[in-house]
Amino acid sequence: MEYQAGAYDVIVVGAGHAGSEAALAAARMGSKTLLITINLDMVAFMPCNPSIGGPAKGVVVREIDALGGEMGRNIDKTYIQMRMLNTGKGPAVRALRAQADKHAYAEEMKHTIEKEENLTLKQGVVDRLIVENGVCRGVVTSTGAAYQAKSVIITAGTALRGEIIIGELKYSSGPNNSQPSIKLSDHLKELGFEIHRFKTGTPPRVKSGSIDYSKTEIQPGDEEPNHFSYQTPDKDYNQEQIPCWLTYTNPRSHEIIRNNLHRAPMFTGIVDGVGARYCPSIEDKIVRFADKDRHQLFLEPEGLHTEEVYVQGLSTSLPEDVQNDVLHSIDGLENVEMMRTGYAIEYDMVAPHQLRPTLETKVIENLYTAGQTNGTSGYEEAAGQGLIAGINAALKNQGKEPFIMKRSDGYIGVMIDDLVTKGTNEPYRLLTSRAEYRLILRHDNADLRLTEYGRRIGLVEEEQYQRYLVKKANVEEEIRRLQTIRIKPTEDVQTFLTKKNSAKLKDGVLAADFLKRPEISYQELIQFIPVNDQLSTKEVEQVEIQIKYEGYIKKAMEKVEKLKRLEAKRIPERIDYDAINGLATEARQKLKKIQPETIAQASRISGVNPADISILMVYVEQGKIAKVNEKAVQ
Repeated sequence: MEYQAGAYDVIVVGAGHAGSEAALAAARMGSKTLLITINLDMVAFMPCNPSIGGPAKGVVVREIDALGGEMGRNIDKTYIQMRMLNTGKGPAVRALRAQADKHAYAEEMKHTIEKEENLTLKQGVVDRLIVENGVCRGVVTSTGAAYQAKSVIITAGTALRGEIIIGELKYSSGPNNSQPSIKLSDHLKELGFEIHRFKTGTPPRVKSGSIDYSKTEIQPGDEEPNHFSYQTPDKDYNQEQIPCWLTYTNPRSHEIIRNNLHRAPMFTGIVDGVGARYCPSIEDKIVRFADKDRHQLFLEPEGLHTEEVYVQGLSTSLPEDVQNDVLHSIDGLENVEMMRTGYAIEYDMVAPHQLRPTLETKVIENLYTAGQTNGTSGYEEAAGQGLIAGINAALKNQGKEPFIMKRSDGYIGVMIDDLVTKGTNEPYRLLTSRAEYRLILRHDNADLRLTEYGRRIGLVEEEQYQRYLVKKANVEEEIRRLQTIRIKPTEDVQTFLTKKNSAKLKDGVLAADFLKRPEISYQELIQFIPVNDQLSTKEVEQVEIQIKYEGYIKKAMEKVEKLKRLEAKRIPERIDYDAINGLATEARQKLKKIQPETIAQASRISGVNPADISILMVYVEQGKIAKVNEKAVQ
């Protein structure tokens, strides 16, 4: 028996990392928002590894923060270790990574959501959507509660028809043995969505007190202050950090796994879903990399008030007894107690080619999807999508232009464009190699790239914006200053250059050109010029990067400007590609399936060649557009 339970501007289904960001964004933009989730104890929960960040992913967290999202602030409040990765490499691949207190992280995010004005958090299971004439109007829960809405965002994650697999055991469940969502997945199929089956997995958790840490290698946090949020002051940096520990599998571990492959679900046919290539299970690693005699395992504490330790690198769905044997074969884990068994989880996802760049579905108007529902893996990827979906749902309700992040704007833009343009046949994970402009999409400049967008959208508050303006002005002023001061070939300068194995000066040079030498740092430069003591450490970093990489950044920006011209050439909706003469058959099929919104997006579709793009551009520019019959496509 259904009953009217309330009306909202935006309803978000699922309160994982995508749902949390989506709901907070919509509410903060003035939309009356309902966040409904299966279990209130699972809000922003980390069922997999208890960490945030890493290569590409860490940049996404910074981008979320610059736009006014919550993930960066939340991890800064609840981390137990912070490390900058790839410090020996260039700035384009440096990445911040934090070990989280997983329970504190979830509790802090839940409390933030509970305190947010315009946002209501409820526990419930959404079974179906209210759809009228192809437009989503709300949701109905298992208890019969019907909630009306202008927009709905589905962020159901791995709960969509979730099934957990351990050895020969397979049972219906969401992540971490939570309740699955069965009827909603079936309902999406009824509505005409193309649904695929994916798989992910987790390793066993072990008891800290049973680990012999003397046989492992310590992995401490950084002593230098670093945070994900541009708003977190350095004084809040936690020096009392909890270390992680490194150990390895060995030939004995591999032998145990090989001897039990006949019991491994992924090889026995029990697993139906497609797993992530870039995050394979340990049994998959042993088969695929048979020449390797060991694999890294990181022992990661799950929090300050628990003995549970996450064995990163040992993701598995092998039977429980085999998992125990493998653990006991590893240095430092010979007598370890397994507290939770590793498992694989299969779940349904919505094929992302059915989405617009705003993350609104093409099948049902005013319905958005985000996170693992769209085929991604990772908390950061989910949160980035959730933020964009929440922003666009609110903007559409307000009658405003959508916010579409371009590939040149950020990793979030790269991810969403990859999903809606190319789709994915396996759980999608962000990698630095996916971004063609990664030199300008760095972790250190996310605020300079995106704060203006966040301000216009309405998520960046005045204090954050003013802090950004001061930083931007300080960096620009210091770069101008270094482009006017000259360094002369004095005896001190020449002696310094000799010690640095750097070529001596033949004449005076600008301080900016002096700093461009790879072997010279800003701190070394200022011994020869008047000191600007008004700059913060982060501002100095920005000055140095912009000057040293000026030539490369300029070339990248020239490519970006060319891309923007193609992005500006919009393709009319419901264009009839069958009426365009000269298109290759494969191009015609792909264009009809993806329905790209711009010439630039069309050019990135696999199977659409430059010749096809040239023909399409002529048709668009000359206005020779035939539209598909509206009734035929409904």
